[in-house]
Amino acid sequence: MDVKMESGWKQLLNEELSKAYFKELSDFVADEYDEHTIFPPANLIFNAFNLCPLKETRVVILGQDPYHDINQAHGLCFSVNDGIKVPPSLVNIYKEIESDCGIPRPESGNLERWAKQGVLLLNATLTVRAHQAGSHQKKGWEKFTDSLIKHLAQQKQDVVFLLWGAYAGKKSMYIDANKHCILKSAHPSPLSAYRGFLGNKHFSQTNEYLRSKGLKEIKW
Repeated sequence: MDVKMESGWKQLLNEELSKAYFKELSDFVADEYDEHTIFPPANLIFNAFNLCPLKETRVVILGQDPYHDINQAHGLCFSVNDGIKVPPSLVNIYKEIESDCGIPRPESGNLERWAKQGVLLLNATLTVRAHQAGSHQKKGWEKFTDSLIKHLAQQKQDVVFLLWGAYAGKKSMYIDANKHCILKSAHPSPLSAYRGFLGNKHFSQTNEYLRSKGLKEIKW
């Protein structure tokens, strides 16, 4: 696996990229791309980092697994390519933004515009086999992304971490709440959105926090 990653992130993660487990992960991923249809396309595995340089990162949204259907995943959590039907979780994210901030729901589910403003759209697992949800879990990606969250939280300060659902919520153990803003709620999935995601006002709270630190707000 060719790790083409923005220079700031690559420097931050240089030690991690040289560890034995990452070499094993890299070999596994390379073999999977050779033998199966894997999403996202190989050149977009690290798209989240390349669109959102380390020095620009002000917000982190954590997902779990890339979308596993044709032409959906492009390396950003919750985001899909232009022209693809907006997935149910993102529909609920858009609903909350509309309710919280008064911003009409866009037709496209492509969130590159957020990434380019400093929102790291990070999946815990960065690859998946076509039509097989969770197929690349527990191969090493989670160890890598957990380490990334730790390094990011140590290196920077005043970052907003949006942790939706029980899985993402557990990552708060890696983040110093005195240095950063941690916002937790239920997941935006239709199965759980009505148990606390809708109405969480995380998007206005994010901008209030950024504003209080003299940082540029996100245009959701």
